[in-house]
Amino acid sequence: MLKNFWYALCLSTEAKEKPIRVTALGQELVVYRNSKHKAIAMSDLCVHRGGALSSGCVKHDSVVCPYHGWEYKSDGTCVKIPSYQEDIQIPRKARLDSYPTEEKYGFIWAFLGDLPEAERPPMPVFSEYEDPKYKPLWGDYEWDVNYTRAVENGMDIAHAPFVHAGSFGNRDEPEVESYEVEKLEWGGDATVYLNPPPPSGMWGLLRGGKERPPVKTTGGYRMPNITRLQVCLPIGDFVLYVCHLPVSDHHTRSLWLQLRSFFTNKLFDRDSVGRVIKIFDEDRQTVSEQRPQVVPYDLSAELHVRSDAIQIDFRKMRNKYIDMGWEIDTSLIQSEYANMRALVIPSPARRENPELANSWVMQEVPTIATSS
Repeated sequence: MLKNFWYALCLSTEAKEKPIRVTALGQELVVYRNSKHKAIAMSDLCVHRGGALSSGCVKHDSVVCPYHGWEYKSDGTCVKIPSYQEDIQIPRKARLDSYPTEEKYGFIWAFLGDLPEAERPPMPVFSEYEDPKYKPLWGDYEWDVNYTRAVENGMDIAHAPFVHAGSFGNRDEPEVESYEVEKLEWGGDATVYLNPPPPSGMWGLLRGGKERPPVKTTGGYRMPNITRLQVCLPIGDFVLYVCHLPVSDHHTRSLWLQLRSFFTNKLFDRDSVGRVIKIFDEDRQTVSEQRPQVVPYDLSAELHVRSDAIQIDFRKMRNKYIDMGWEIDTSLIQSEYANMRALVIPSPARRENPELANSWVMQEVPTIATSS
């Protein structure tokens, strides 16, 4: 799990004035909307006695702890302690980590890390979203897999003929043509032509037994956890963005945005959603049984072939940020801190305000130090 990136935390429709809990990168966050409808994301951890703010309420744009009524405004500063007399000053340490948030593409995004704005990786661009020819649909899928395996599965070209043989994969023609990875600053794409299975049922009758032409397919990733699939069909384009939110080392919530330029009437929405879920359902068992559950840091730990070029590109880019010290050490957290000390993902305020260096109660999550 990498800190210092933008993460889609939840669907826009889930964020309301009533606080909700979102678990991301193994840590609990509270998400709510203020009176101006702006989404706020903070650590879901009252510094007083560890109460869950997500079980509280919002009052005057501040989130209120349900345990002792402490009120925190959107920047994480405590503005009221009900047990205090009016002439007693609130301690400087009465503050939470609050994260930069944006609402875009139908998701609530938060920057989970402590980099100043000028140094942060940009939010990913979903270019088709603004194109009126595309009909958007949203959904999510929860599964007991590590997000790195979910990411690699989402752009894996060679698995389609086998895992998806019952839908769009052609087991009789599994060959993958040679391709070059289109390298992007924060990701990569791979484009090939895949042979679809022979038409059956009504489609077979309509085509008079003729085979379907190869389908131009692009699979790729955007750091740290997003996959993009584009399928160019004769009737139009299908684009699927999936933000694989790491809940824990063993659980991922895949928030997805589907964009299609064909059958855009809402009458076809239910079928479109069903097709996306069917893809996930077909992948579930295979991905959940992979070992190790986390994609290895060492590139030589698994055997690679030519068709794995896009996954190799992802692994190399992921390793780059691990070497920069951005990977949260979840193993250390589980072995040293579990049930003994609460930790938080550090927010930008920790570095942007040196005068607050000693004003943080909760310790930052540890990161992995590599030998690179």
